[in-house]
Amino acid sequence: MTDTQNVMLPTIAMLGAGSMGRAILSGLTAPGVEVTGGIRVTNRSAARAAELSGIPGVTAFATEQDGAANRLAVDGAAIVIVAVKPAMVPDLLREIASSLNPGTIVVSVAAGVTVATFESLLPENVVVVRSMPNTPAVVGKAVTGISSGGRSEPEDLQLVRSLFETVGEVVEVPESQLDALSTISGSGPAYVFFLVEALTAAAVEKGFTAEQARTLVNGTFLGASELLVASGEDPAELRRRVTSPNGTTERAIEVLASADLPALFTRATDAALARAQELSRPAPTP
Repeated sequence: MTDTQNVMLPTIAMLGAGSMGRAILSGLTAPGVEVTGGIRVTNRSAARAAELSGIPGVTAFATEQDGAANRLAVDGAAIVIVAVKPAMVPDLLREIASSLNPGTIVVSVAAGVTVATFESLLPENVVVVRSMPNTPAVVGKAVTGISSGGRSEPEDLQLVRSLFETVGEVVEVPESQLDALSTISGSGPAYVFFLVEALTAAAVEKGFTAEQARTLVNGTFLGASELLVASGEDPAELRRRVTSPNGTTERAIEVLASADLPALFTRATDAALARAQELSRPAPTP
């Protein structure tokens, strides 16, 4: 997480409190972050709403108890985070449109839903910013892509950047690149976990217990990542330093290189991008 000391944000409404919403909420309620006017959160479940209301500075509403919950939450909010499932977005936007104040910044966390869709369903005096955080937001290590809409000003984007910096790093890109970004940082944690799975399985196959394998592999990935960040070195240079000529690591790297990993990752991310573009297309009219 970046330094969140003395971060000041205006009143925020968060519609939807799933795993990503909760991760963002953890950043907004971290020490050093002040949200003037507090944070309003909506969730379908009354039990979850009661749980969220126990967080200092958070007021939660349950949509199953109050049909006006979403409208109540956004009334007077300067920033509205839309964190519901993509299929739910259009109906939600129609529901809250008349309750938004002029100048409200609506931030989309819904994958595949374009700025154009948001702007078509919201008043012209409402600003839209699209975002793509990733799951390490849960531990304050997210990489979030943000893209401005047609109505946003630089100060609007800066405010959204400050919001997402409470859970990690932020990269600004044009919306045309956001789907591509999702194939790198959005899906990227799954690629890393897949590699961890494979190396862990290899360790178990060599006779280590499952617990030993987890310690060896998880610790190695964590240590290598922290070394990469702390050193500021190119990963290729760090790899060379571990790879002694004619040594054991060199033999292993030769096998991995024969699989042409760069081309493999290109194909994998191309496949993810094609699917992202499919999902962002409007559904055919019945």
